[in-house]
This record gives sequence, structure tokens and C-alpha cells, in this order.
Amino acid sequence: MGARKKIAADARKEAMKTVAIAQLRNVPTSPRRMRQVADLIRGVEVEKALGILRFSTRHSSRDLEKLLVSAMHNWSAKNEGARAEEAGLVVKSIQVNEARGLKRMLPAPQGRAYRMKKRSNHVTIIVDSVNQA
Repeated sequence: MGARKKIAADARKEAMKTVAIAQLRNVPTSPRRMRQVADLIRGVEVEKALGILRFSTRHSSRDLEKLLVSAMHNWSAKNEGARAEEAGLVVKSIQVNEARGLKRMLPAPQGRAYRMKKRSNHVTIIVDSVNQA
């Protein structure tokens, strides 16, 4: 590895030491529905985001709430001695990507069958403290 690449890699590695990442794979919800809920909490403080998710009527909000709590615990494991409530954690970024879809057949008139794709998604949350963001 060249010197320039090593310096860039070390800088990326150092920047990732303070942030916490949590991933949720193969959630059986369409990515569009999950993105609608994810847009509500992007860039919001963690405590406020938990309140938004807890009282949301959307089905996807339960999965995102569990993932956000997991990201908070990951942050506290990385930053020992610091409390997540006092650090002012913020949802730095949240990504919803499409996962593999299950292809199923749906009965149709006159003995035919329509194809149906049951979609699923992957979600990634990055949480960081306010003074770092």
C-alpha cells in the first residue's frame, strides 16, 4: 500500500472510532415504507427519535426502534465511561437499501397467475455525539 493510501485509510479508521454503527438485515418490509419512517429520524437527537418511533403507528417503526437502541448500546461500548444520555447522541445517517425479494405467484382470473415480489430491505444507522458531528 502506498503512503497516500495508508494516510487516508488511517484517517478513515480514526474517524470511525467515535461513531457507532448498527445494521439490520433482511427486514420483511418494502424499502419504500421503511424509508418513510427513516426520514422522520434522520439528523434528530436519539432521545427524540426514540419518542418519534415509539409513538408512530407505522409497522416499520418497531424494527427501527430496536435498531436505534442497539446503535446506542454499540456507542456506549465503544466509549467506555461516557453515558449515552449525557453525550447528546444524534442519528448521523440512516440508509435503507433494497434486499433480496421473494418471488411468489398470485392466482389470477381464467387460470392464469401473476408474479408478485415480496420485498425486503437492509437498514444501517450511524450514531455519533453532537460535539463530534
